[in-house]
This record gives sequence, structure tokens and C-alpha cells, in this order.
Amino acid sequence: NKEVIPPENFSHVVGEIYRSSFPRQENFSFLHERLKLKSILVLIPEEYPQENLNFLKLTGIKLYQVGMSGNKEPFVNIPSHLLTKALEIVLNPANQPILIHSNRGKHRTGCLIGCIRKLQNWSLTMIFDEYRRFAFPKARALDQQFIEMYDDDEIKRIASKNNWLPLQW
Repeated sequence: NKEVIPPENFSHVVGEIYRSSFPRQENFSFLHERLKLKSILVLIPEEYPQENLNFLKLTGIKLYQVGMSGNKEPFVNIPSHLLTKALEIVLNPANQPILIHSNRGKHRTGCLIGCIRKLQNWSLTMIFDEYRRFAFPKARALDQQFIEMYDDDEIKRIASKNNWLPLQW
């Protein structure tokens, strides 16, 4: 029985939605054999490594890329429309089981997960607590502000039309 290793910062989010840091080769069997992923959503703008692309091709896992920069001061912010696009991919059951990741699985991933939690009607206190736990030791006030201010009307409209909400545990 061979050992399977989840990526760093790995966690179950809800239903068949998962989060982590950037998967490395030692994580591939976990993603394929244990999670039986259909899709991966990567939130970085850089080119995806060939080693990872080869793994996806071999296993038939679909790659979605919504490249966004992190919320870093003073002028770099995640555009709301990119987060809505990412949520549309994640919430679509046809793409699940799905893994969401950025480099470390902390800030960009944390913003996306925070917005999923808003759709689940979590309190901001609970959302920020989860965000800070994964972002430790450097939680960003701008990420938390983004989560709080994100206008989820558009994604709620899309999700309602497609019967994607409420998210099933």
C-alpha cells in the first residue's frame, strides 16, 4: 500500500471542493487516487509547470487558470470579476471534485474560500478566523477587506439560475 501525501495547506472546504498550496510531484497520487479530481483551479498568472501539465494530461484532470495578483499594498487588488469567474468554475458540480490552489494556498486561495463562506452565510468572524488560520503568520488586512466588500450578487444570480446553491456538505 503506497503512501499518498497531500499538498501543504491542504483542506476540505465543502462538498467536493478542496484547497491547498501548489501541488508537487509527491502529491500527484493523492490528488488522483484519493480525491479522484476532475479539475484543478489555479489562481496564479504564471505558466503552469510542465511536470504538472503532464500529470493532468495523463490523468484526465482539467486545468482552469484564473490568474490574479494578491492583495498587496498599495495598489494591487484582486479584481472582483476574476473572483466571480473563479467561483463560477468552483461551484459548477460538473467540475467537482476540484482543487483550488495558489502558490502557498494562503492569500488568493483564502480570498476565494472566504467568498465561498459568504455564500454559505458564515459570519465574517468565522470567515476571518478560517482565513487567518491558513494565512498564518501573515494574514493581510486587504484580503479580509476584499472578502467583506466582495459583491456576490452576480455569482448568486449565476448559481441560482444553475441550481448550485446551497452548497451541500
